[in-house]
Amino acid sequence: MEEKDLIEKLKSKDEEAFSYFVDQYKKLVFNTSISIIQNSEDADDLSQEVFIQIFKSIEGFKGKSSLSTWIYRITISKSLEYVRYKKRKKRFTYLMNLFREDGSTIDIPEFEHPGIVLERKEESKILFRSIEKLSEDQKTAYILKNIRGLSYKKISEIMKKTSSSIESLIFRAKKNLKVMIENELNDKK
Repeated sequence: MEEKDLIEKLKSKDEEAFSYFVDQYKKLVFNTSISIIQNSEDADDLSQEVFIQIFKSIEGFKGKSSLSTWIYRITISKSLEYVRYKKRKKRFTYLMNLFREDGSTIDIPEFEHPGIVLERKEESKILFRSIEKLSEDQKTAYILKNIRGLSYKKISEIMKKTSSSIESLIFRAKKNLKVMIENELNDKK
């Protein structure tokens, strides 16, 4: 189905077109969200929220960018919003633990990205913990380029920044990651 026809059918709230749309874009949405929030169950829930938002707001799609660019923007926005929410919740839980009478804490499970198979799991954990510490712009650009494999042009469309600023963000992200990973590896020695 042509993108233009699909958009028109989605705007008319055609359920069959929406089902087709979800089938076409579910991997893009899930893989983008899991790269940012790093939890498959939460990424699955978030993917549903993204599609609900798209269905509700498709009328506002003007076609100034491609449909996939618009979907990336929504997915990234929702994912970063979720990460900010989890960080606030984590800080609150930490503060509450300070006041627990029994001194117990909540264990936060380690993340293992299902789409990346590295020889040593510890290296992937260090990488993703380090990615989590990047600024939102650096993290988004790095993930879209190095994990999702998008071109600088596509990333610049998604993030509404120039290609040169995307290159700069990715360069700084790589530089920061190198320092963070080296520091963590040195701390383990």
